[in-house]
Parts: sequence; C-alpha cells; structure tokens
Amino acid sequence: MNTLINGCNSAWPELNFESWKGSLKSLHMWTQIVGKIRLKTMPWQNHSWHTTLYVSPRGFSTGSIPYENGIFEIEFDFEFHRLAVRSTFEEDLEMKLRPMSTAEFYSDLFKLLNQAKIHVDIYAKPNEVDPSIPFEENTEKGEYDEQRVKDFWQAMVSINNVFLKFRSSFIGKCSPVHLFWGAFDLAVTRFSGRPAPPHPGRVPNMPLDVMQEAYSHEVSSAGFWPGGDDSPMPAFYAYCYPTPDAFGKQKISPEEAFWSEEMGEYFLKYDDVRMADDPEKMLLNFLETTYVAAAETGNWDRKNLERE
Repeated sequence: MNTLINGCNSAWPELNFESWKGSLKSLHMWTQIVGKIRLKTMPWQNHSWHTTLYVSPRGFSTGSIPYENGIFEIEFDFEFHRLAVRSTFEEDLEMKLRPMSTAEFYSDLFKLLNQAKIHVDIYAKPNEVDPSIPFEENTEKGEYDEQRVKDFWQAMVSINNVFLKFRSSFIGKCSPVHLFWGAFDLAVTRFSGRPAPPHPGRVPNMPLDVMQEAYSHEVSSAGFWPGGDDSPMPAFYAYCYPTPDAFGKQKISPEEAFWSEEMGEYFLKYDDVRMADDPEKMLLNFLETTYVAAAETGNWDRKNLERE
C-alpha cells in the first residue's frame, strides 16, 4: 500500500533517470562543491571519510564541521528547497535551491560563507567526472525539479535506513553510511582487517594515492547509484577488493540480482526493489548475500567480525 510521505506517494518512489537527469546533474555538481568545503575543513579520516555527506531529516548534510572556536554545518533541504549554512556564532543563512548554473550555485554559496565569516579555499574543479569543468566556468543553465528531487531524497531516506540496519550486524571495522559526492553514490563498506594489494586506480580526475589509501585494506562494499548517461538504470551494487575469482560465481539473492562481468560487481535494479512486496527485505537479502560471497571467497574471519 502506498503512503504519502514527505510529499511523495511512496517510501520507495519511482526514479526514472530520463525524467530528472538534468536535476540529478545539478545536484551532483552542487554536492561536489559542498563536499570539497568539508574536505578542506574537517580533520583527516581514513579512506576519505572526512569528505562525505550524510542523509539528514531534510536532505543531505555535512554534519558538524569544526571551525576556529566553533562549528558550522551546510545542509541541502529538499523539503523546502533551500541550502542552509548554520554556525555557532552567526545567524542561520539560506539560499533558494532553483534552476541555476553550477557557477551561480558556487558564487551564491561562497557569499553565504563569507557572510558567516567562514573562509575556505577549495580545489574548484569536480572529481570523478570527465570533462572536469571548473565550477566558476560551468555557466550552463542547470535544472532543478522540486518534486523529482524530493522523490529522490525520499528514496535515499529509505535506502539509508536499510543500510543502517545492515551495518549493525557487523562488529569489525565498518564505514558510516555516507554519500560520496565524487561518483554520487550512497555507500557502506565493511573491512576484513587485512591489508590489500595496491589499487590500480583508473578513476577519472582522481589521484592514484587517494584511491590506494581508500582501498588500502580488504573491503566488501555496497551502495546505491541513481544512474548516469552511460548507464541510466538506478541500481544497488556490491563488490569486494581484492576480488577473488570465485566471487562472481556465488549464489546470491534475490533472484533479480545479477553479476556484471564487465564491471566486476553484483547489481540489483532499484525498480525491482521498489516494486517488491517487501522492499526492505529484498534489499537486505542482496546486501547480506553479496557480503557473504565476499567474506567466504576471501576467507574473512567471520566469527570475529560478525554479531550473532
């Protein structure tokens, strides 16, 4: 039964890539700018965890960032379609989220930061995209469809909640559930505790040393990606690094999930989850069985890494 939630007709709304790809591209660039602000102001954390954003009750947030003798936060509010800058000593400041270029967003946000007496210099070009156009030079008019963005946020809320439940059963080292703004995916990563061989990199506009530190230890990772021009299918994914030869041959569930030899990952379409009688159960099955595939083929010490 569909229920009205936050202006959406379901906790798992339809996410048709073609119908909102312009708004998605806007959000991708805007979150890169906000993420780079967090990157420059947060103390460093392993595997670049200090750079990520989080699903919040209103949208996406940096969480609390230390600055001088106080704290500030930047939050995308997809309920009322505004971006807020909150800080310890200054009044809250806001700007309207609307159809605008990346250059406009960049300029307007830094005006707010200056008004709040927050001074940050960032590397003002996007990562993990090609071409990488400097933010100030990206003057192409961007799209922002309020309802489509709200639907996306509602989906991310539901996905975030399932990921948090999945994360709770692992007592080894595990990442937060967080949004990596480079590729624009929500992810959660478990670690075996053992070092991994150096990662080969090969991600557009991403330094090799960053990739190798991110994958310095063995991982089993899962996430959600809303789609892109080359692959417009919103989907959940699961992979491990390093990847044992037998990993892609394991029996996983649900039956709708599949292995991609080209990508070296398992996938489950968002639409299959959305249309399921029990979306949460289907997604948890995918997360659990792909993790087991990684742990078993990688000979992880499951007894000491998992909670009964």
